Amino acid sequence: MKLLIVGNGGREHALAWVCAASASVTEVLVAPGNAGTAAEPRVRNAPVGASDIPGLIALARAEQIDLTIIGPEGPLVAGIVDEFRSAGLRCFGPDRAAARLEGSKAYTKEFLRRHGIPTAAYRSFTRADFDAAWLRAQRAPIVIKASGLAAGKGVVIAADAGEALATVQAMFAGQFGSAGDTVVVEEFLAGEEASYIVMADGAHALPFASSQDHKRIGDGDTGANTGGMGAYSPAAVVDGAVHERVMREVIGPTLRGLASDGTPYTGFLYAGLMIDASGAPRVIEYNCRFGDPEAQAVLARLRSDLPSLCMAALEGRLAGQRIEWDERAALGVVLAAAGYPGASTPGARISGLERAAALPGKIFHAGTERRGDAVLTSGGRVLCAVGLGAGVAQAQRAAYDLVSCVDFPGAQFRHDIGYRAIARER
Repeated sequence: MKLLIVGNGGREHALAWVCAASASVTEVLVAPGNAGTAAEPRVRNAPVGASDIPGLIALARAEQIDLTIIGPEGPLVAGIVDEFRSAGLRCFGPDRAAARLEGSKAYTKEFLRRHGIPTAAYRSFTRADFDAAWLRAQRAPIVIKASGLAAGKGVVIAADAGEALATVQAMFAGQFGSAGDTVVVEEFLAGEEASYIVMADGAHALPFASSQDHKRIGDGDTGANTGGMGAYSPAAVVDGAVHERVMREVIGPTLRGLASDGTPYTGFLYAGLMIDASGAPRVIEYNCRFGDPEAQAVLARLRSDLPSLCMAALEGRLAGQRIEWDERAALGVVLAAAGYPGASTPGARISGLERAAALPGKIFHAGTERRGDAVLTSGGRVLCAVGLGAGVAQAQRAAYDLVSCVDFPGAQFRHDIGYRAIARER
């Protein structure tokens, strides 16, 4: 098969890397890709943007692509799968209607309520119907979410009513563009977060290894929310009993609910969960694609053939499929540019990549580009260093060994990725 991966981040580098290792794959194109994908064996970048749906269709036709896998949420919400399908091209991901699970948090909360899937209590507001008095009366902390796509940054945990009110007003004022035209206000959920990703074929779900993301910019889960500063797999909080509850109480009802609503779901489905002290899961959010940086940690452990599984899902054959995993833990640390999660200045030269390549593990590129002999930063999240080990502590040491090799001006990263799991191991 000849594959096309759409996107230019760390998730797309991991997808391209694992797909290129398949015996059934002759070549992987990545559009537009980054400096890391350009350097992978059997992988080639194509200069077509992830949001250029007509250009991507033309590329897939010209290159005789057998399967396209969509990485980022933007093209999915915009209907890229519908357009590829209309063009007679195989494309792995949910269609526009099903991708509303990520495209509109207000829609998702109503979907969860309607289908009896556990989640936080909430209300949704537009500027026209916002009730400031109701907000002031809520117990703090309070979770404020921009309903639309905000690159993983449109969530604020407000410490008090004053901060919550200011956050809502900033979102209505355009802090996240049109993503904040509708705002969701939720109760704060106590517990431990987990990322639960499955592959779906419209009716059946094939669970992937669990993982845990670290959203806050600073050590100890402090500071602003980001798109993710690191992740490890498997998530310590998801034991066998929790897995059964997630499949029974969340994933199964979600797929049945989508099918009954006339929007059956095919693709990667990511449930961001809060697991309480009793092991009960509640849905924080859905993503309609593989997580980032969860993909880097999870796919580093994958031993099954991903392209074959994607084809099985597209053909409705997931029932009875199995996935094999490396028994070791994997842990990824994101190196971000100065200023992230705010604006960052591209063009910083990255050093030490050759030294890191000599160590065990893998550096996945995200915001990078090659100019001549130099690899430069080109985005907020720049690299993700993934280590493997017999436990999370050992995987963490391997990941930070990689981190110590590479550098660029203004680089920032967390020093405690996986700390909850490591505390359990101790």
